Amino acid sequence: MAKSITPNQIRQTNRQLIYHYIYEHRKVSQQELSYALHLSRPTVTSNLTELESKGLIFKDGQIDSELAGRKAAAYAIVPDHRVGIGAEITRKELKIIAVNLYGEQMKHSVISLPFENCSDYYERACEEIQYFIDSLGVPSDQILGVGIAVQGLVSPDGQTITYGKILDVTGLSVTAFSRWLPFPCRFVHDATSAAISELWVSPELQNAFYLSLSRHLGAALISRREIFSGKHGHSSTIEHIRVRPRGDLCYCGRRGCAETICSMEALLQGEESPDDFFEVVRAGDSDAVKRWNGWLSNLADVINLAHLVYDTDFILGGYLASWLEERDLRYLYKEIAAKTPFDEPQDFLRISKMPKHHITPGAALPYIRAFLQQI
Repeated sequence: MAKSITPNQIRQTNRQLIYHYIYEHRKVSQQELSYALHLSRPTVTSNLTELESKGLIFKDGQIDSELAGRKAAAYAIVPDHRVGIGAEITRKELKIIAVNLYGEQMKHSVISLPFENCSDYYERACEEIQYFIDSLGVPSDQILGVGIAVQGLVSPDGQTITYGKILDVTGLSVTAFSRWLPFPCRFVHDATSAAISELWVSPELQNAFYLSLSRHLGAALISRREIFSGKHGHSSTIEHIRVRPRGDLCYCGRRGCAETICSMEALLQGEESPDDFFEVVRAGDSDAVKRWNGWLSNLADVINLAHLVYDTDFILGGYLASWLEERDLRYLYKEIAAKTPFDEPQDFLRISKMPKHHITPGAALPYIRAFLQQI
């Protein structure tokens, strides 16, 4: 026998509908809510009063109308009613960001803090994160949690780094941070974090293979708007597919991994910066163009391997993506066509909408998403 819906469940559903409609449309009136959601005006009024009393929404001016008479009050959500914190750990820096309920940046900071796998480092990093949070000027109970993006694979519950050769942190527990911070903390693989940011700015995105073309190569598989981590948490670790068995040594200890031919470290030489390199590439320097085309050809090898397994769109993200142009996509398509057995349309490569500053916010966004889902 089917269970009947209780009045409390109906009220909760109506409250969720109203809040999310305001969230999506930014600024609405009671009349619009009543009409769009097919709810009575008294129902809308009582829910707005409750949401306002809880600090979730506020009256934000008035709605202009073509009708004569008094203008209707406009309602909007309180964007900083809850705040997510993202932190990104690299060899030389600690990056921190605060985002509001729209995923918008409230504040961002980059701190020179060379990484060391020791308690002194974790204490100092947490002091910087706490100082950053204090500087926001919001009550501590509005902080949803701290997501910590790392160059390593992370357990499904975000509590342990299961493979962290780059920073030598395999087995590190998130308690190294949570012992110093009075907020929920969890680790996020940096490539996963970047893919989360991509999902946030691309509401139409359903399925894709995200490639992070940064100092190190990384990837994430997006399936039905979720990150697919796999049974053991190492899905999409395309960086360790061996494509040149006699090639250069990878940080994993094996030779010829995709990391050794498709990362930014594999492209640039010495102290060369991406700005310097692409300046001479776009100026037509023959040696630089040859090196760039060779790197793109290597990338085409890797994309083709993955595309044979995952027949889906490929998003080219990461730091290098900000220098990609349409001509580079045409070159990739040409190289892939020469390597694949199929005659395919050239419609599956996309350049990321967030090529830079994508990892740190992606570590904070899961907290925002979870909060919105439970409203």
